Amino acid sequence: MAKQRTGRHVRWHVWRVTGWGTACLLLALPLVAMRFTDEVAWTAGDFVFAACLFGGIGGAFELAVRRSANPWYRTGAAMALATILLIIWINAAVGIIGDEENPLDLLYGCVILTIVAGAAGAGLHPAGMARALAAAAVAQAAIGAIATVAGRSEPPGPLGLMLLNGFFLALLLCSALAFRSAARQDMIANR
Repeated sequence: MAKQRTGRHVRWHVWRVTGWGTACLLLALPLVAMRFTDEVAWTAGDFVFAACLFGGIGGAFELAVRRSANPWYRTGAAMALATILLIIWINAAVGIIGDEENPLDLLYGCVILTIVAGAAGAGLHPAGMARALAAAAVAQAAIGAIATVAGRSEPPGPLGLMLLNGFFLALLLCSALAFRSAARQDMIANR
């Protein structure tokens, strides 16, 4: 006998198909673009890198969704993972400070490491995740300040660096707040 899907499961199925479909579309775009222009020149390694990045981020989000049905938890996870994706993608493509060869761009790995280590240390529990994302936000603010001072003569310039780092900082802080809200809801539900 076939299992009936509830409305919640159907909605999640639609989101899964949309998410993984978007990842596939993003991988296909450079392949199509390479047929029409020489400006896009991805190698097989570029496609493997992008597939591993999208697969890793997507798999981590699947884990977060299975971990908690709390919408705040899922929102926090989505924002944290989006930050990781953007930091890696921008650094690999063009670099955040100057070009992708600038060694200062490696500092952004500290933000990612803080998120990953904090999540592992928290056992993915929302209160611990909130603290991990808050710590990552502090690291991001410090790196943003260093990047703005050290990269002031490099593209995208001081204003561009402040805006980009501010965007990352906002994502991390919103993620921490979402996890904090999830922890509060869990605490109220467990009373």
